[in-house]
Amino acid sequence: MPSSDQSNSPSRSFAENGYSWGMTILTSHLDPVRAASGTWQQQMKWAVRDAVTLKTALQLPENTSISQKAADQFPVFVPLPFLQRIAPGDPDDPLLRQVLPVCDEENSPAEFSDDPLQEAESTLVPGLLKKYQSRALLVTTGACAVHCRYCFRRNFPYGDSPTSAKQWLPAIKKIAADRAIDEVILSGGDPLTLVDESIAELVDQVGSIEHVKRLRFHTRLPIMIPQRITVRLIDLISNFSGQVVVVIHANHANEFDSQVDLAMAKLQSAGALLLNQSVLLRGINDSAEALTSLSQRLLDANVLPYYLHQLDRVTGVAHFEVPRERGIKLIAQMRAALPGYAVPRYVKEEPGEPNKTVLA
Repeated sequence: MPSSDQSNSPSRSFAENGYSWGMTILTSHLDPVRAASGTWQQQMKWAVRDAVTLKTALQLPENTSISQKAADQFPVFVPLPFLQRIAPGDPDDPLLRQVLPVCDEENSPAEFSDDPLQEAESTLVPGLLKKYQSRALLVTTGACAVHCRYCFRRNFPYGDSPTSAKQWLPAIKKIAADRAIDEVILSGGDPLTLVDESIAELVDQVGSIEHVKRLRFHTRLPIMIPQRITVRLIDLISNFSGQVVVVIHANHANEFDSQVDLAMAKLQSAGALLLNQSVLLRGINDSAEALTSLSQRLLDANVLPYYLHQLDRVTGVAHFEVPRERGIKLIAQMRAALPGYAVPRYVKEEPGEPNKTVLA
């Protein structure tokens, strides 16, 4: 275990800190005790924040390509619990491919854009999006527990969104004035990166609106840093007057371990409905075997497969795209192998449409 002053510091690169520090963090990054210990806030501080450290800590081959330009445009952020599940020495590991900046990100076709879902046009007031009739989405924060290289909000103007309960009042008033809204989605970034006091304020504010019956969290924290699912957080979720839905985001069965299972069990104990959404990603889960294994692993953790998304065409992610025809065939293969409730809906979000387009 590292000394106390090191354990409370963010991960730093070899170039910035020298060989000695590099050897210390190399050891601590691959230490399963450290990855399972500490608070969730400490895990956020300890996360790997540069591509060189990521490559070295995982003992990747010297010829493994990384792009500093891509990392400068969208920084690396990989928490230690997730890092533990990546196979050392394997540049094709499906979890690694989700977080490693590569040169392919530098080549983006013209049809890929910074705002592929045209969310700017769906913004009612800062931080509040309404794409569909009965749901409203609050962009609660720009912070995440991981930086997924395919993230469709990697260029979102988070600086324009509210950062305090007082600043949320215009959005809350908009929701309260629209009786068609019966569900509020807390998204981001990741809403569970907020401190408990901020989450409590949002839960109370949304819960005070009579016509809002459901509160939905979109989060990767239970996967990335299972320590985030604390007794205090469970109490906050349980205090909501209506139904709570937690939509996690796992793309591969290897993202699960016993700590993730425990986090899911805690959420379920709060009465939350647990769903999963994935993105179809080339080289990560674009096989019937990978998708079927993911659905089976989700069910083992009492999480229902919900959506399999066609990739959103944001700048820098073209190398992840899988043709729709391939996705449709994969869903057919899943149907042959799984019960119907274990097969997610294959969908595509189209800007301006009243609902997601079901592809299969």
